[in-house]
Amino acid sequence: MVVCSRYARDADEAQDILQDAFMKVFDNLQKYEVTGSIEGWVRRIFVNTAIDHYRKYKNKFNIEEDGRIEDEDSYYNELEENDSVYSKIKPEDVMEAMEQLSPAYKTVFNLYAIENYTHQEVAEILDISPGTSKSNYAKAKAKVRIILEKKFHLV
Repeated sequence: MVVCSRYARDADEAQDILQDAFMKVFDNLQKYEVTGSIEGWVRRIFVNTAIDHYRKYKNKFNIEEDGRIEDEDSYYNELEENDSVYSKIKPEDVMEAMEQLSPAYKTVFNLYAIENYTHQEVAEILDISPGTSKSNYAKAKAKVRIILEKKFHLV
């Protein structure tokens, strides 16, 4: 459910992806080769199912976002990393902030930062340009940072 939630807009959509993924696992269980871990094989099916879901509804998600972050240019110019301040942020806080991203940003962020795809691979998976992948990832990362800074009063 955690994997599905990272790609879904809400809990209902995550449950739909979860159900579809389990159906694929059961339908393809005979194809599993014992060479790798079953957990990795199942996880890959869940991620691929979430990506398929995204592709199916891509036109509704608008992969190239129009919205700009408030004062985005000045934000990027003034951004400084302060590890001691950010060290109090937990992974759960980041996941909560990611839930607030648009589906386009969330999908690119998940594929690149969490699933470790390259921007070229993300572009091929989502049928976008590598530049769009890089742009959406940078904007997603900035939005997550803004959300966390507001939550923890770091701005």
